[in-house]
Amino acid sequence: MSDEFRRNLMGPEPTLLPAETEVYQQLDAGAEALDLVEKHPTSSLLWAVLAEEAWAEGRTIDSYAYSRVGYHRGLDSLRRNGWRGVGPIPWEHEPNQGFLRALYSLGRASAAIGEAEEPERIEKFLNDSDPTAKAAIEAGA
Repeated sequence: MSDEFRRNLMGPEPTLLPAETEVYQQLDAGAEALDLVEKHPTSSLLWAVLAEEAWAEGRTIDSYAYSRVGYHRGLDSLRRNGWRGVGPIPWEHEPNQGFLRALYSLGRASAAIGEAEEPERIEKFLNDSDPTAKAAIEAGA
């Protein structure tokens, strides 16, 4: 059997988002996500950072809103990079981490505000994307 045949049986190839080099450099230099997001509004990473900061400060609704934006910006980026609604989004590929963090934050905040089905849907989506992502996020990776 050919390798192509085996690949097709296993499902779609992993989606690997492009690096946000300028965003990484500015965050590493100490810039605040709130200051950067205006210049980089499509960055799921920045929206995820804002969601995490809001959550840590007890601002659940702000966390929900930031994570919702990060989630949708991430979906847009995934689709632009070949994702068709299913398939792996590996955590170990650093550029994917912004989307996965936003997804995790959305699940957490949606549970906190009492949404009924959204947290379960997001938990499944996160696990289907990469079963190691939740543990990595919770460990602060």
